[in-house]
Amino acid sequence: MSKVPGNLIITDDVITRVAGHAASSVYGVVGMAAPTSDSGAAKILPLRRLHNGVVVTTADDETKVDLYVVLEHGVNINTVSENLSEAISFALNGLTQGTLSIEVHVQGIQVR
Repeated sequence: MSKVPGNLIITDDVITRVAGHAASSVYGVVGMAAPTSDSGAAKILPLRRLHNGVVVTTADDETKVDLYVVLEHGVNINTVSENLSEAISFALNGLTQGTLSIEVHVQGIQVR
């Protein structure tokens, strides 16, 4: 198999969508929320708009992922946040270069 010269560029939008789908599969996550909730109540985004609950910033050799989530009532927030961080790191392994930092912003708690 021969190699073809060139570069592979993965856009922030792709990283956003992969992170959103990975986050939605973590136990304790009810859904993604918009980064700002003006009314004080977080609105859960539909599945087709999961990417709106993820903000990706790429600068130099660092990729920063901010997740805005709504968690299930009664879960350990710290544990779910760690699980989210691990799931996103695993999902983005190989898609990003340099350091990857993940911040979890809990926008609300919901009873299922």
